[in-house]
Amino acid sequence: MSKIEVNKVAVIGAGSWGTAIAGVLSGKGLNTVLWGHIEEHVTTLKVDRENKKYLPGYPFPESLKIETDLKEAATGADVVCMVVPSHGYRNVFKKLIPYLKTGASIVSAVKGIENDSLMTMTQVMRDSLGSALTAKDLTLSVLSGPSFATEVAQGLPTLVTIGCDELAKAVFLQKVFGSERFRVYAVQDMTGLEISAALKNIIAIAAGISDGLGYGLNSRAALITRGLAEITRMGVAMGADPVTFSGLSGLGDLVLTCTGDLSRNRTVGLKLGEGKKLPEILDEMEMVAEGVKTTKSVHDLMSKMKVEMPILDQVYQILYKEKECSEAVNDLLTRELKVE
Repeated sequence: MSKIEVNKVAVIGAGSWGTAIAGVLSGKGLNTVLWGHIEEHVTTLKVDRENKKYLPGYPFPESLKIETDLKEAATGADVVCMVVPSHGYRNVFKKLIPYLKTGASIVSAVKGIENDSLMTMTQVMRDSLGSALTAKDLTLSVLSGPSFATEVAQGLPTLVTIGCDELAKAVFLQKVFGSERFRVYAVQDMTGLEISAALKNIIAIAAGISDGLGYGLNSRAALITRGLAEITRMGVAMGADPVTFSGLSGLGDLVLTCTGDLSRNRTVGLKLGEGKKLPEILDEMEMVAEGVKTTKSVHDLMSKMKVEMPILDQVYQILYKEKECSEAVNDLLTRELKVE
């Protein structure tokens, strides 16, 4: 990997994924700061030099700095990577804006859509920045792809994609984040990356439900395939390049999230299929399953954009209308026959 000159990188969000990304960056020798908002948790990170709550068993590189002060974390950073759950993203980002360096690159590594505004995370950033986006000459981008945090922390080979409106900026960030075990591709289609990243979590819940009901591998394969068709349909309606959905952030991430045992969204689906209720499932989970909140956002977006998404609609009915899983499956299978 060619050397890239970056004075400082700030990773905002000390969950499992933020910790894994910070490990990759600091492991390359980049001056990296990991920020967390809960002081008690951050204190523990500093003492343990390991995220025992969200990513246990992987000690931090010696050079990684841990910070709970947002100003200290972000000031002077050439690259800021946002890894805050979608429901808290806007609030944290607004607090971050005064500390953003002129000319900085802001990378969203979050897979979700905001509930009330129905905005993707880069749209949330644009909305929050207003005129500051051009006044500070900031670059917005997206990091996405099939990447369980635990495997990234283990140093297992992982391939992801970074997208930016300006390809030259995407190539720059590709070099910042890329390493021998974390290969990064560059594209210009940010919309496609964000839509596929958010919607695959919903299809993963559906795949988990199918597995929880004991429906087998045929059913899971069908859900992945037809789920990809729904994701692509929505993405294209929003202006994305259809080719994006056959790439790492589309098909790649969808397959991983629908089949991997480490998938939080698939786990939610599995437990629903086994008969557990959603509040009980969420109470048992330490980390956020983005697909639960995103299902509501995308259901509203589906109605607004007038895009047909039958799998997503049934997942919404299960999560928010307490529809029985078996009834939802039956309604999907008995729909009017169509031409593929």
